[in-house]
Amino acid sequence: MGIMDVFAQLEKSSGAGGKPEFLIAGLGNPGMQYENTRHNAGFITLDHIAAAEQITITKYKFKSYIGDGTIAGKRCLLLKPQTYMNNSGEAVTAAMQFYKLDPEHLIVLSDDISLAPGKLRIRRKGSAGGHNGIKSIIELTGSEDFARIKLGVGAKPNKSMDLADWVLSKFRPEEKKALDEAAAHACECIRLMVQGKTDEAMNRYNA
Repeated sequence: MGIMDVFAQLEKSSGAGGKPEFLIAGLGNPGMQYENTRHNAGFITLDHIAAAEQITITKYKFKSYIGDGTIAGKRCLLLKPQTYMNNSGEAVTAAMQFYKLDPEHLIVLSDDISLAPGKLRIRRKGSAGGHNGIKSIIELTGSEDFARIKLGVGAKPNKSMDLADWVLSKFRPEEKKALDEAAAHACECIRLMVQGKTDEAMNRYNA
């Protein structure tokens, strides 16, 4: 094996070179004031995936912090939009257009108030369901045909509470522990989904 072959093998094993096969976007709001809030469940889960797969998310591009590496043999780009939740589509579509990725190679991680903390639900595609980050992605990609992993953050404690106040509230310690457990399951889901085993992920982990 020549020296160029060695470098090529190293690039392949490290996820360097070429273009990513999958874009995995965790949704949230940037800034310390939003850390550990319910709306940042996507950010929190993406950080778990990055740690589990030893991928660093430090480079700034596509209005996002990004990191790339190999997950289950597939090169993946991890993306944390810095556009604020309602404009998540700007970051996601910028990356998709740059790498010429179709919606079938996009996986979005987001919060879901219809699920209790610790629960998750995988969907192959679907409407925004009232989630502004997902709505932005659908509007700017022109497609609902992308997978998403929804992380439970719990329902409003009372009907009179403003929804924005609820999703921007911080997790209680026991809720954060439950979310961390769901994030660990999401790591397993991602490994299956990039291998084309979405049905298996749904059967194992869907609430």
